[in-house]
Amino acid sequence: MKISRSVARLKPAATLAVSAKAQALKAQGRNILSLSVGEPDFPTPEHIRAAAKDALDAGFTHYTPVPGLPDMLDAAAGYFNRFYDAGASGENIIVSNGGKHSIYNIFRCLLDPGDEVLVPAPYWVSYPPMAELTGASAVIVGAPPEKNFKVDPDMLEAKLTPRTRMLVVNSPSNPTGVCYTQAELDALARWAVDRKLIILSDEIYDRLIYGRAESASLCSWWKQYPEHFVIVNGVSKTFAMTGWRLGYALAEPELVKAMSRLQGQSTSNVCAVSQKAAVAALNGSFDAVENMRAAFERRRDLALSIMAGWPDVLCPRPEGAFYLFPDVHAHYGAAFSDSVSFCSYLLEEIGVAVVPGAAFGDDRCIRISYSVDDETLSEALEKIGGALSR
Repeated sequence: MKISRSVARLKPAATLAVSAKAQALKAQGRNILSLSVGEPDFPTPEHIRAAAKDALDAGFTHYTPVPGLPDMLDAAAGYFNRFYDAGASGENIIVSNGGKHSIYNIFRCLLDPGDEVLVPAPYWVSYPPMAELTGASAVIVGAPPEKNFKVDPDMLEAKLTPRTRMLVVNSPSNPTGVCYTQAELDALARWAVDRKLIILSDEIYDRLIYGRAESASLCSWWKQYPEHFVIVNGVSKTFAMTGWRLGYALAEPELVKAMSRLQGQSTSNVCAVSQKAAVAALNGSFDAVENMRAAFERRRDLALSIMAGWPDVLCPRPEGAFYLFPDVHAHYGAAFSDSVSFCSYLLEEIGVAVVPGAAFGDDRCIRISYSVDDETLSEALEKIGGALSR
């Protein structure tokens, strides 16, 4: 059977591939410590699970409107208004099967073959392939660890062409955990508006920020220039609801309608029970979110204290999400020459699973998730440090 060229070119998601290999080694009886998974290790809060049970008991198990239930649309708009004074209403929201689905639908609705999308690197693994599935090109704008993995307008200007259509922004960042300040986001926004570009702002980790980092967002720019901005969020990371598959986008009504048409011909509505659970999440208490946030911050500090003893490694201090992205390339040599072979060595020789930085656009680095218990985190990082010292 002949597979389409666009899909045949797709590579498996590196994060999922590493997790699958780690699980396979565990099944063989190996003791594998995994720091590869990009999801909270906490249970979904009880009041959210209770709302889902109530929906099931009420028989709420049928089709819903494609864009989302009215109370779900209002809850998502309320979230943006509560934290960012976005001035949003239900007509500005569409609910999709996870934040990843929202991003793919946005690309499909806004990009044509030949368009270019500026993607700052390091980037989340799915941005370039999703853009390229539309026939557009992902133009990578690399930012080194010495610049805290952040791009600025001058770096973007150097990559601008007449075909540039969109800029993707992700803060807090997966894989680096780095957060742009509001002033830095404002500079990117002004640059994009002046050049009549669209910014897709992926803010899925916006409640998981640490220390003195501010809760920065492009929602205020969406409020002023809705034709230039689309904001993506969801319940997966904030509420430990990765398996519920529910994300949402803040967009102007015309784009919401276009995404709804696309979704109506592909997946139709999001799971009815998941929507009821998400309404309870967004409208309810954020106490459990704060507890998770505090635990992640403590784990970040634990991880950094251990990594401080790693020789010849540079790692900008993450201010959000639950990832570290250390530059380990000084250790490349005969045993391993790049991030892929280094991560294979760590998995097969010392039993620690992390993700190659090459998957995120920076082969000098590896991605480490600290969304695990303290004991696992400490043991795994000590093993990596020992390997680097050897």
